[in-house]
Amino acid sequence: MERRVKLKAINPHITCKICGGYFIDATTVTECLHTFCKSCLVKHLEEKKTCPTCENVIHQSHPLQYISFDRTMQDIVYKLVPNLQEDEMRREREFYKSRNMPCPKDMPQNHDDDNDKVMEAHAESDFHRLDEQVNVCLECMSNNFKNLQRRFIRCSSQATITHLKKLVAKKILNGIDKYREIDILCNEELLGKDHTLKFVYVTRWRFRDPPLRLQFRPRVEL
Repeated sequence: MERRVKLKAINPHITCKICGGYFIDATTVTECLHTFCKSCLVKHLEEKKTCPTCENVIHQSHPLQYISFDRTMQDIVYKLVPNLQEDEMRREREFYKSRNMPCPKDMPQNHDDDNDKVMEAHAESDFHRLDEQVNVCLECMSNNFKNLQRRFIRCSSQATITHLKKLVAKKILNGIDKYREIDILCNEELLGKDHTLKFVYVTRWRFRDPPLRLQFRPRVEL
């Protein structure tokens, strides 16, 4: 039997505790996993370093590095709340129009030029050199794969599980394009491809000694 749930019953889970409205550009604090509108949270962190919900200190000096866009939550909100996405887009266009400015989302994108600029920038800069670093131990948990020659690596906390999959694929399978054939786990739990190492460390390894120990294996179809 199908059970209908009223939107007001779900509202406490999809509304921002700062402004009281539905999440817009839902952004989650990686330390405690509380979610807010991006603009609300960024404005809050200009004056305070704590989470607006639980008041835990996010980071003493760089709290903005410990928040991240929550695409899954935002997609859920847009699907649950009728016309919210369209209304927000309309308000955004009106905001820029009132200031005689083009709306960024309406501007044509020249992807080829952008890609060239990104490649040039990467050639000249090390973007993550100043990031917080995470010590990781990558261990093989399958007889079908061989172990990495160097199991211990040090990389940016903003690196994702997908980045690690590509590293393993290049070293073990001799091709970055084979990264989809690899699973990465922590504490025997399969990790999402978009999880950052910071997120994994905080949610799975917070009270353990470094390094962050991860395992890899051939992909298992669920």
